[in-house]
Amino acid sequence: MPKSKARSKVKAKKIVILLGSPRRDGNSAALAERIAEGAAGAEVEMFYLHGMKIAPCNACEACHRPGAKGCVIKDDMQRLYPPMTEADAIVFASPIYWFTVSAQMKLAMDRCYALIRPDGHAFRGKRIGLAFSYGGEDPFDSGCTNAIRMFQDAFGFIGAEIVGIVYGSASGAGDIRSNQKAMDEAKELGRKLTQ
Repeated sequence: MPKSKARSKVKAKKIVILLGSPRRDGNSAALAERIAEGAAGAEVEMFYLHGMKIAPCNACEACHRPGAKGCVIKDDMQRLYPPMTEADAIVFASPIYWFTVSAQMKLAMDRCYALIRPDGHAFRGKRIGLAFSYGGEDPFDSGCTNAIRMFQDAFGFIGAEIVGIVYGSASGAGDIRSNQKAMDEAKELGRKLTQ
């Protein structure tokens, strides 16, 4: 009797998307949804930061002391740390407010400091995607480039690869869906994150 060959199971990529908009039907959320569509076959988990209880970093440095087990602040960031740590890719999607990312996104970013320790960090080897929407006509005078630069500096410093950035202009909730170029780029970014 011939031996049956065991099928090799390819583990699905895990992608976490952090949404920094207060509008679930907003433009950065629309880009994030399109990224998720492009990541067909991956396990995608989205977190709407608006409404989550996330305190600012209090600069106590407890997360960087010898034997530290992470951030000592007990709030909703504790829900985000495990999936972010386990993910193969992380997407940061935010509207541009007052020339950079939303306050919701910045709070979460600051608290990611707890994931960056001298013995290693949770972002090493991860693929990073960025998605931004803004109300102006230009990514420079809208502040979109400020947000892009912040993430480039942060992830360049810790050695995580930004595999793609998608952004577009739209003001009314969901208007970016009519920007075919941005929507196509978002879908392509989702595909890149699964490679």
